[in-house]
Amino acid sequence: MSTPQPPSWPHCARGAAPATDPVGCRGIHVPGHTLCLAHLNGTDRDLYLAGLAPGTDIDHRGTAFTDTLLTALQSALYDPATGTIRFGHTQLDHATFESDAQFVAVTFEGIAQFSYTTFEGKARFDHATFKSDAVFVVATFQGDAAWFTGSTFESDALFESSTFECDARFVRATFRGDARFTDVTFKRYGWFKAATFKGDTEFQLATFEGDARFGGATFERSGFFGPLVCAGQIVLSGASFGGPVILEFATRRLECYRTRWAATAEIRLRYTTVDFAHAVFEYPLTIAAEPGPFLCGAGDRLTEDAFPGATDPNVRLASLRGVDAAHLVLADVDLSRCLFTGAVHLDQLRLEGACTFDTTPSLAGWARWPPVRFTRRRALAEEHHWRANRPGAVQGWNVAVLGTGRAGPLQLAPVYRALRKAFEDGKHEPGAADFYYGEMEMRRHADDIPRAERWLLTAYWGLSGYGLRASRALAWLGAAMILTIGLLMAWGISQDTPKQTASGTVPPGGGRVTFEIDKDDPENPTGDRFTSERFEKAVNVTLNSVVFRSSGQDLTTTGTYIEMTSRLTEPVLLGLAVLAIRNRVKR
Repeated sequence: MSTPQPPSWPHCARGAAPATDPVGCRGIHVPGHTLCLAHLNGTDRDLYLAGLAPGTDIDHRGTAFTDTLLTALQSALYDPATGTIRFGHTQLDHATFESDAQFVAVTFEGIAQFSYTTFEGKARFDHATFKSDAVFVVATFQGDAAWFTGSTFESDALFESSTFECDARFVRATFRGDARFTDVTFKRYGWFKAATFKGDTEFQLATFEGDARFGGATFERSGFFGPLVCAGQIVLSGASFGGPVILEFATRRLECYRTRWAATAEIRLRYTTVDFAHAVFEYPLTIAAEPGPFLCGAGDRLTEDAFPGATDPNVRLASLRGVDAAHLVLADVDLSRCLFTGAVHLDQLRLEGACTFDTTPSLAGWARWPPVRFTRRRALAEEHHWRANRPGAVQGWNVAVLGTGRAGPLQLAPVYRALRKAFEDGKHEPGAADFYYGEMEMRRHADDIPRAERWLLTAYWGLSGYGLRASRALAWLGAAMILTIGLLMAWGISQDTPKQTASGTVPPGGGRVTFEIDKDDPENPTGDRFTSERFEKAVNVTLNSVVFRSSGQDLTTTGTYIEMTSRLTEPVLLGLAVLAIRNRVKR
């Protein structure tokens, strides 16, 4: 067991015991005495306090304060002219406040030093004013709450390596200098609602074991915010950032509802679900997934102990509703549950890296009528919600309830259209094809299109999946060819090859001879129509019809019409199959 080191100042040493506590009380000597303020006798303490005046510098490092002792000290510094308690240069490092530490509406006119100080009860600095640096380095707040509500820090506020074992409330606090919360641990909630940060805001390596709430806060020039880890959620709703900023968070959820960015911003995240609804920004803003644990400028790695056993550090976007996406870049973000309706300029959205969407269910609904099977494609979460709540929905669609205002085909068609263009601009043609399919599906189910157009879209869907399902078009082509062959064998190929006759008259005395060649009309087939010879002829006619060629076969009148129909439909089906393949392999 190591021997406790004595402090660097002359200390009280009351209660020292060589065997157990060789240092004793660490309180600094009161001027003119050999004891600290806590152990000074009543008469000497009263004389000392009587000599203080508002704004006097005090030095009570290492002193243990009770509620009574702190009240007596503040009474000595009370200024009746202003109705406030005024501290000068304040040195309370290593002090211990055994009960509630009440510094409500107190003014610290000099540096306020609370390094290594322990607050065993509530720490109340509500509406306090720190006109110089406020130093709470390695301080420990153990009571029910640490309150700095409405406090004003005129210079730097230094809370490096401090520990808040209770709720830390900096609601409506004003930080005119730098706010440094590097390596701070918040074991419960950290409340910075409506706070104002005019200088740099440093939360490097900070840990929030509860929520971190910055709703309505103002950050006038924060170059870096983080990296920090939060086991709960970080709330930036209603906050505003006045300068370029990089935010680095490892948190369960990030809420940016109506957050405003007045300059470029980059948000790098891990383990996070982001609600970005109605966020406002006029400059490029990037939301990206960080592949590994964050590093701070000194090379220290941000520990992720707040996520024990977590194996999915992915970033998921929950909503872009009401966002102008013209300047938004998403990189390696999971969009499978993102709500897009209400966003504008989605066609200018940039998707980088592995941005993933949800897909259609793999299950087929053969047990229903009409039977249905969904080919795998990218699909929006809102289509999942819409289809899952339709009568007779196939299992596998997401049944999450969105509440009122659920989007339908009329709202989803333009979203699919805009995202298709975004994929096309990014040279991702296969992805664009999926969103084109989704757009056409929403148009086919929308209530605002004429019935004739809906029938046309249904036919286009059924024949080739809107020109994107080669297998479907080839299946129809094969069926059409088989049907054509069967019809030709049954009624189209004539019974026998018609005979040709030539007749003419030789003029007396010689001269030009004119012959007339005639051919018998094809006879309708009788007897056995399904022979190998007739099959070969039917196949020849059908294959030539696929490529718009005439077979040259002698056909009956019915066969002629069958061939005309085949030459009209089958090349179209072949073209749709080629188009579908092209749309899937185009780059």
